[in-house]
Amino acid sequence: MAKMNFAGTLEEVVTREEFPLERAKEVLKDEVVAVLGYGVQGPAQALNMRDNGINVIVGVNEGGRSWQKALKDGWQPGKTLFSLEEAARRGTVIQYLVSDAAQKLTWDAICPCLNPGDALYFSHGFAVAYKDQTGVVPPDYVDVVLVAPKGSGTSVRANFLDGSGINSSFAVAQDYTGRARERTLALGIAIGSGYLFETTFEHEVFSDLTGERGVLMGALAGIMEAQYKVLREHGHTPSEAFNETVEELTQSLIRLVAKNGMDWMYANCSTTAQRGALDWGPRFRDATLPLFEELYQSVASGEETRIVLEANSAPDYKEKLEDELRRMRESEMWQAGAMVRSLRPENWK
Repeated sequence: MAKMNFAGTLEEVVTREEFPLERAKEVLKDEVVAVLGYGVQGPAQALNMRDNGINVIVGVNEGGRSWQKALKDGWQPGKTLFSLEEAARRGTVIQYLVSDAAQKLTWDAICPCLNPGDALYFSHGFAVAYKDQTGVVPPDYVDVVLVAPKGSGTSVRANFLDGSGINSSFAVAQDYTGRARERTLALGIAIGSGYLFETTFEHEVFSDLTGERGVLMGALAGIMEAQYKVLREHGHTPSEAFNETVEELTQSLIRLVAKNGMDWMYANCSTTAQRGALDWGPRFRDATLPLFEELYQSVASGEETRIVLEANSAPDYKEKLEDELRRMRESEMWQAGAMVRSLRPENWK
């Protein structure tokens, strides 16, 4: 494995050069990989493995939207498409990719389908790390492993198709067979990872839940809304407020940061922007640091998990969720966003 020194911390990462696809296929040649769930990560990982020549089957509840989606993607009932339980019985690697809430609901049906020597695979540490709340306690006669792509299923598939791959974390929580690590790395490469870095189930879910609620979605949306509101209250038009808050960030600056880093961005912007960012960046950091600490403690304590499981089990959850998303969609800010996006050059006719 490649050893990388990040700010004085030595980390090991596994790249496709060190663990090529041919080696992954050799490791997995006698495996039947059963992908349970065909919602977010399931389709991308299943299709990528199928395209890579891995023996893959899919398990979903018959007749629902996921079943129809699987049929559309070419999975064949009775051959490569089965019920959740039947797929779990047939698989030697069981990729448990139903939602976190569904893992809690289906575990009692899936657990008896596991055979000695199987690998129970997750792409999120949620169910195992919070076993006291989910009830997901794997038996001691299986490998328990994790590969967590650092992106949505859409990105996992898109990156695979363009040949770039996506970075993923991996972990081994239980090594019954003595080859759990090799199986995990092979699966990570087979689903399209560009490189893999090691973690634990707990660290994966703690960082993931913090990130989703923080910079990746929650904090980002909240900060955007706050800036947009201030600009509007001071007389700026919706399109101007949206452009200065969202459009310039997503269509220009963040792409340059992704390519070159924030330090490069600071060194290559106007002196006015540079001075302002250097002055105000630490103030935003110091203002949000206590909130991020509060968020992390809520994640680590299991409070965020309790909220998620309680909300998802409510009979009217889908209706309430649709209402929340509708209010966001119909807000002035995101209505302005729809209008601004329609004016992008690629949409000109």
